[in-house]
Amino acid sequence: MKRLDFIVSSREDLRAFPEEVKDDIGYALFEAQEGRKPAAAKPLKGFGGAGVLEIIEDFSGDTYRAVYTVNFKKVIYVLHCFQKKSKHGIKTPPQHLTLIKRRLKIAEQDYKINYE
Repeated sequence: MKRLDFIVSSREDLRAFPEEVKDDIGYALFEAQEGRKPAAAKPLKGFGGAGVLEIIEDFSGDTYRAVYTVNFKKVIYVLHCFQKKSKHGIKTPPQHLTLIKRRLKIAEQDYKINYE
C-alpha cells in the first residue's frame, strides 16, 4: 500500500469538511493507496492524463473536492481540498488550478528529497 501525504494545508482543509464528506473522501483515498481507482475519482482536466485526479462529493446542496496525484511510485499526495462555491457549471475555478499546479511542484520536490 502506498503512503498518503498531504501538501501544505490540504489535511486541515479536508478536516473542515462535514463528517459524511470526510468519510467518503477518506475511503476513496484509501482505495487509491491500495492501487485502485475510486468510483468517485476522475482525471482533472488540464494536467495531461490520469496522474492528477479529483474526488467529487455532493452533500447537502454543496460540492466538495479533493485533488490528489498518483504520479509517484511510493506516495499518494493530496494536493488540495476545497468546497466549490460557484453555482455556474462544473469547471474548476482558475485560482484553484493554479494552486494545484504549484502544489504538484512541491510534491515533486518532496518526493525527490524523501523517497528517491
